[in-house]
Amino acid sequence: MNTLLKLSKKAVPFILVLTVCMVSSSNPKVKAAPVTFSDIPANHWAKSGIDTAVNKGYVVGYPGGLFMPNANVTRAEFIKMIVTATGQPVEETTGKWYESYVEAAEQAALYTKSDFANSDTEWNKKITRQEMARIAARATGLKTTEDDKWMYLATKTGLISGLGAGKLGEKEYTTRAQSVATVERVLTVKNGGKLPTDKYAIGSAELAWHKTNIFTVMPEYFGYYGQMWTQYDTYEDQWREDKLTLTSKDNKYVATLHELIAIDLEDPNDPNLKQVAPLNTLRWGYGEYGNPGHPVSNYKKAYLLYWKSTVKNDAPDRYFGGRYAKIEILGVGKPNPKQIDGVLTMSAPVYHQESFDAPYSIIPKVAKDQLGRSVEVMISTPNSGYFFSYNDILDVYPHSEH
Repeated sequence: MNTLLKLSKKAVPFILVLTVCMVSSSNPKVKAAPVTFSDIPANHWAKSGIDTAVNKGYVVGYPGGLFMPNANVTRAEFIKMIVTATGQPVEETTGKWYESYVEAAEQAALYTKSDFANSDTEWNKKITRQEMARIAARATGLKTTEDDKWMYLATKTGLISGLGAGKLGEKEYTTRAQSVATVERVLTVKNGGKLPTDKYAIGSAELAWHKTNIFTVMPEYFGYYGQMWTQYDTYEDQWREDKLTLTSKDNKYVATLHELIAIDLEDPNDPNLKQVAPLNTLRWGYGEYGNPGHPVSNYKKAYLLYWKSTVKNDAPDRYFGGRYAKIEILGVGKPNPKQIDGVLTMSAPVYHQESFDAPYSIIPKVAKDQLGRSVEVMISTPNSGYFFSYNDILDVYPHSEH
């Protein structure tokens, strides 16, 4: 028999009073009566998750038949939702309404005091999407010591989707609809399910984490381990952020790579296309004398590499060749003995009018048998002869078995 139950403010802090029909434990086959909300139409993107969450009892609506899907959620409210939904043991306390849920979250390693202070002021702040991603990732057993990696872990697992065109909205506040959707995804993963993922969001999160998206966009080249593979948890961890700044042997030249962005030229919706010049204004070539180059717009089965960098050059007569860092990917493709015929067979510089006038290169999509013994991402000094210096930012071995 169903029992009519009134939920108090203390039980659900962001609800006033709502009567909900609960299922009697004596008859588990009886389903809860569906709850409808006037502000959740049948085609609302989160309707299914909201209906499920309400029937599970870890979230309810507002008086007047409203759910208010776009209302923001506080840190305390989201912690209560995730703790309740995942079945963490909660011991009643005499303090603030949320304290018992915070204690349960600490015990379950969903929250640590290094995230933010354990105070009333902090818990009543609106929760950001970055903070929600961190809690959701922890709730599924994911771990990292890098705070900027949580969003990458959450998007790669499917716990978090982007806001369109690769936008993450890390600092934006979480809504009730987004919170419910995230909690339901956590429960799916914990029950052994697999979630769909948003590749553009993953690429953006990878870029925010360690300043490149090549592992997301170009996995066929970089989904391998290098020589020191045993010290890394994943392929992506091999990216050496400590090698992004190159200082020449004579200390006269310093270049720093800030971002290395891969763009799939076969994907017209690639969100990073908007960061580069129109493709019909770009040409590529191997530096052959007298050749005006080949239009980038003619090539789709390729990747365009674009990088952001800063350069300090105190010896321009020694290190000449442009105001951008020199970035190369080596080991992809084979040299073309007839370079002038315009067939892209390996990485080539891309330019507007002349070599080195743009921070771009183009790389053909090739099969594994066209990859070298190692595939490297390198930053080096330009045209420097005896003074040549370089850093290997990444060095993987496609033909090795680990």
